[in-house]
Amino acid sequence: MPPSPLRLAPLALAGLLALAPLSQAYASGDAPMTAQPPPALEARNRALVEEAFARWSAGAGGPYDLLADDVSWTIVGRSDASRAYPSREAFMSEVIRPFNARMSQGLKPTIRQITTDGDKVIIFFDAAGVAKDGQPYQNTYAWFWELRDGRVVRAHAFYDAIAFNDLWRRVKP
Repeated sequence: MPPSPLRLAPLALAGLLALAPLSQAYASGDAPMTAQPPPALEARNRALVEEAFARWSAGAGGPYDLLADDVSWTIVGRSDASRAYPSREAFMSEVIRPFNARMSQGLKPTIRQITTDGDKVIIFFDAAGVAKDGQPYQNTYAWFWELRDGRVVRAHAFYDAIAFNDLWRRVKP
């Protein structure tokens, strides 16, 4: 049997009284604001990413220069490299260097979109190169980064695992 309306009335009244200060604040324009990330932080992070990708595209450095030594880089999905890497060195030695050793012409990225939100940056991009067997390699990536003091401290990477695995298995470093 449902509780009687008279039993619910004190609870409803208590809830309304608890909300009264908030409704007054909103009505007066003094409502609490959620913290907004400083625009300067977002602009700086965006510039760092754009510069790193420009260097990568030019063959003179790249995004991995931004990684903190203790970065946590996770490749999401079911590729042969999908797992969490606990440091820059682990990620570079187990993924990036073996990947680059399979290429005769390194990847050139083309950014589709960069989105910033405080210390978070999402980079959506395509990359293409040529493997040592002469076959083209093309993939689309989405990297979700968290930066602190201009360094990537956490990353989650998504890409086409079928294209990656084909290269990884077909061409030996």
